[in-house]
Amino acid sequence: MSTLMIAIVFAIIGGVLFTLIGVVSGSDETAVLVPFTLIVVLLGTPPEAVFAFFMSAILAKHLTHAIPTALMGVPGDTLAAPMLEHANFLRRIGLPHIALRKMISGGVIGAFIALPISLLFAMFLSQFGEFFQENAGIIFTAAAVLIGYFSKGRWVSVLLILPVALIFQGLGLISSSILDKSLSISFFLGIAIGPMLVDLLLATSKSARPMVEKKEMNEYKLAPEKKAWSGYFPNPFKVLTKKQAGQVAGTSFLSSFTFALSPVGMTSLMGELIGSRIKGQYKKATSSLATMNGVTESTYVAETIIPLVAFGIPLSPVTLGPASALFNAPPVYSTDPVHNLHTMLEPMDFFIYGLIGLMIAALIAYPFSMNYARKATVFIMKKVNQEAIIGMFIGIVCLLAFYEGELTGVLVTFAVAVVGGMLNRFLGLGVGVQFMIYYGSSWMITTLLG
Repeated sequence: MSTLMIAIVFAIIGGVLFTLIGVVSGSDETAVLVPFTLIVVLLGTPPEAVFAFFMSAILAKHLTHAIPTALMGVPGDTLAAPMLEHANFLRRIGLPHIALRKMISGGVIGAFIALPISLLFAMFLSQFGEFFQENAGIIFTAAAVLIGYFSKGRWVSVLLILPVALIFQGLGLISSSILDKSLSISFFLGIAIGPMLVDLLLATSKSARPMVEKKEMNEYKLAPEKKAWSGYFPNPFKVLTKKQAGQVAGTSFLSSFTFALSPVGMTSLMGELIGSRIKGQYKKATSSLATMNGVTESTYVAETIIPLVAFGIPLSPVTLGPASALFNAPPVYSTDPVHNLHTMLEPMDFFIYGLIGLMIAALIAYPFSMNYARKATVFIMKKVNQEAIIGMFIGIVCLLAFYEGELTGVLVTFAVAVVGGMLNRFLGLGVGVQFMIYYGSSWMITTLLG
């Protein structure tokens, strides 16, 4: 089978899989994207197909995460949280279907704008790539301090950088002395599933269970589904007004350059920037939702492509979390020395296979969300057990950790997950900061302790 056909097949798999996962409310991007991307890489998939799979997955997930956000008032994932206020307003006045259509139409437009813009910007920045690679250790350390300061924990996050780096290096030393090789996948997986695993541990602990226990069942009221177009494929430019399409295009263009900033922060910032200039609550809510979901897509695409094409090392919040497997997936990909999609693909490959991934995801997830949002939500709520989904991810994580380091890999994954998850849950040490600490830990400990 040719590389092109393999890329198309994996893009379809990514589009279908993450269209369904996106409907599940609260599905964390890092916890679901990292394990599946790792599986695709470790299967020996060509780098072109890996990239097409990832681009299809992120667009599909961010289109369908709008379904629980708009129809149920529950954020589909972290990036959907800033949209809740406007989505809830439209739900209260009986127009959740309008909120949904505006959000996913803005998302489709934002993704296709971000791909060429971010690629051109990455090609410009690539002249500095050698400098970034040679100074990766100190750059990761500085980034950990910066991101930690702006995280929920603020000074506590900064204070914890060196102790956590020592824990990572200590676990790495113990595991390498047992296995005669270094582990890295096990560390990524542990950081990614930490918050989810800690919630499970709290639920199984008699003394801690009251922290996560709920006295009453959640109740959701779903609005009726109304179709306002003919055929199966609606046109996103007809769903948005000309002014809204222009706002989405403008904010997506701007956010395609901000690869080092938080996607959640950019989503909130651009939404407020547009909303503050509009009078009338209905116009403000619909325009803000279209803009915000467009920005979630554009920042995700840009934050993946720019570090990947320009530097080959993860230097954005997205590449430190959901896209980390595109940089480090030993023994296939590594950042020290740089041997990953950065060295395997040309800029034109990124454009062609990225476009394939986005187009296939748009063809799968966009009409699905527009036509079957309510039915899919009802099916997920009634038939799919949330605990079963979490159990599936835990099983995949165990499989990948065992593949890398047998029982030692599994234990390292859970040790990192428990420590990282507890620090995240109780002290606000974000997952992105933990990834930065892991990447910079070798430089920190070697420089400070010898």
